[in-house]
Formats: sequence, C-alpha cells, structure tokens
Amino acid sequence: MRCISVYTDNFELFSDMFEQVIEINLGENDERELEGVTISDSGEVPEHYLERMAKKPEVVVMKDKDRGITILQHGKVFEILIPSDEAEAVTAG
Repeated sequence: MRCISVYTDNFELFSDMFEQVIEINLGENDERELEGVTISDSGEVPEHYLERMAKKPEVVVMKDKDRGITILQHGKVFEILIPSDEAEAVTAG
C-alpha cells in the first residue's frame, strides 16, 4: 500500500483537500505544500501496518470503500493508504 501523509489535525481542511491530495503525482518520499499544509509520499507500507495502527485507541480509521482507500488520523497527521494497484491507476491517470 502506498502511504500519503497530510500534516494537519484539521479534519475540515483535510476533507476539503482530500481529492486534490490523492490526485497529486508525488514521487516516493516527495513532499509538497497545498493550502499551507505539508503533504508527503511516505512510500509503501506493509499490510500489517494498517492492522497494527487500527488497534491503537488514539487512531481514527476511515474508509473510502469505492476506491479501497483507508485513512488513518492520529495526532496531527492523516495517513492515506492506497492499495498498490489503485495507486498505480491514480498516478498513471
């Protein structure tokens, strides 16, 4: 799974920019700024990362079932986990 980190604790701002974030063509370990918020491609994460993080009480887990995307929110960061096949389709388009 590809992981994109969005460094904000403002859910409304994150929600407003979510579509733009997943459309940005970031290279691995690339970092950009959008609406004053830092966004970075954290590369690939293993499947067990999601399982481990979802068990923590301080982590909020959200899903975009249509695209198979999982969003983790903890502290001042949102992590967007995109299945590898979907990540390839997003970056190719």
